[in-house]
Amino acid sequence: MAASTASRLSPPCLHAAPHHPLRRSRFSPLRAAKLEAVLSIGTHVIPHPRKVETGGEDAFFVGGDGCGVFAIADGVSGWAEKNVNPALFSRELMANSSTFIKDEEVSQDPQILLMKAHAATSSIGSATVIVAMLEKTGTLKIASVGDCGLKVIRKGQVMFSTCPQEHYFDCPYQLSSEAIGQTSQDALVCTVNLMEGDMIVSGSDGFFDNIFDQEILSVINESPGTDEAAKALAELARKHSVDVTFDSPYSMEARSRGFDVPWWKKLLGAKLVGGKMDDITVIVAQVKTVVIPDDEVDL
Repeated sequence: MAASTASRLSPPCLHAAPHHPLRRSRFSPLRAAKLEAVLSIGTHVIPHPRKVETGGEDAFFVGGDGCGVFAIADGVSGWAEKNVNPALFSRELMANSSTFIKDEEVSQDPQILLMKAHAATSSIGSATVIVAMLEKTGTLKIASVGDCGLKVIRKGQVMFSTCPQEHYFDCPYQLSSEAIGQTSQDALVCTVNLMEGDMIVSGSDGFFDNIFDQEILSVINESPGTDEAAKALAELARKHSVDVTFDSPYSMEARSRGFDVPWWKKLLGAKLVGGKMDDITVIVAQVKTVVIPDDEVDL
């Protein structure tokens, strides 16, 4: 039996390993020069098969000096039942986030960015969202509401993963136009100290519901760059999402929550399996260091 496409689920949470400060580049900077961390970013989006013409309901942005900021918002599809386009809220939220990046009050704080972007969003609807900001020192700051996710890969292993937030199965936390929704104060906020060469993989739940960590690691290892990795990951997740025989992270989690085929089908050896068709957004970033010439360093 294929899994329901209406459900939303997040992957199991991994615990963060001890973090280490940004290590030195193999290059030897001149005296008084310094190293700054930057991101090389690739993105790829594949809309739900039935939403290709409208572009789906996910939205994202990449921006900031040195491309050190990115965010993903996943519009909650249930608003369509009220004749509201779920994409409008997520798109406006991301547009506002991009606008407020340079705001002095934000000051490299993703939670404040979410607060200001949410307050400025006038569209009706709601969305799960994640924002990540890389400081020049190599510290990644993250604020997340709901079940968009982010993983950090170091030396072929997942060493950090965000945890999904949900009220109950099929009901994640979400920023909303309604007072009943969550706010930036409900965000999961965390920091990770990155090293040169670390890979960041972030995505909407449509991505993480349909792909396992080991598959992510394999694709990252085989991809020549972040653009290629983002595309390959999105396409693999999309392939799994339409496979009614694939025992996906989504179907496994659903069974663990008590959602399964009727008992009489279980007697015949059946179980709930299948991917979850959804919009799929993937952002892949690699941490790099650049040498700032000594004449640009404050002495």
